[in-house]
Amino acid sequence: MKNKVVLITGANSGVGKATATELARMGATIIMACRNKERGEEALKEVRERSNSKKVELMLCDLASLSDIRCFCEKFEEKYQRLDVLINNAGVILPRRQLTKDGFEMQLGVNHFGHFLLTNLLLNLLTNSSHARIINVSSGAHKVGKIQFEDLGLEKRYNLMKAYSRSKLANILFTYELARRLEGTGVTVNCLHPGAVSTNMGVDRETGFGKLIHKILKGFLQTPLEGAATSIYLATSKEVEGVSGKYFYKQKPIESSKSSHDIDLAKRLWNVSEAVVGLKE
Repeated sequence: MKNKVVLITGANSGVGKATATELARMGATIIMACRNKERGEEALKEVRERSNSKKVELMLCDLASLSDIRCFCEKFEEKYQRLDVLINNAGVILPRRQLTKDGFEMQLGVNHFGHFLLTNLLLNLLTNSSHARIINVSSGAHKVGKIQFEDLGLEKRYNLMKAYSRSKLANILFTYELARRLEGTGVTVNCLHPGAVSTNMGVDRETGFGKLIHKILKGFLQTPLEGAATSIYLATSKEVEGVSGKYFYKQKPIESSKSSHDIDLAKRLWNVSEAVVGLKE
């Protein structure tokens, strides 16, 4: 990974931080894209110390703000002439309905729309880099996800699993459609299910019910490093060089849900996403 430039969203905790640490150990230049400055700086210090690498940088980016994403991409292109690996890792799980700064339901807004815009704005850097890789962190929860275009804001009946699972289905639909669009460019796009991981991803595990449930489940959950294994594999392995448009679990390609292979659904989601984030005139 020496001389490789790697951008990881949500790199200040959990799987993202573990991924950053391991890839930094391998010699990559790591850009940690994080929303919170204080937590990001703490994570930056930890990643540098654990990896024994100084080639790790923090850049702030709020995926719940389209203007912030655009500003981030402008700054990134000013500083870096290449991007070898983009790992869209950041994600939120929210028990209550919340909105992004642009008025989108938060889970779809951050987990899908934010990464959709970020990736598209960085495509020139990716296609100009040799054999660049895009990696989208999805989830097995996508299997119960449904994209209901008539209620993207989930104003009628919001619940955590409905919102989360559809955002993870959107990740896979985006992966497959982008892979089709980038065919022949040398850029590969794959997605993955990291497994059940012991992280603080949008859930309060320090108090009350959340703390109790986490304590009960902890013995059955992977560590962040174990959860990061497939992301690291897709970023580094020669075995997947040239492989694109696949869904991985435990470092192996597996079948995703039937709806995730719906090409018409993927195209419709792409067109809606373009319009929503302002890429379509």
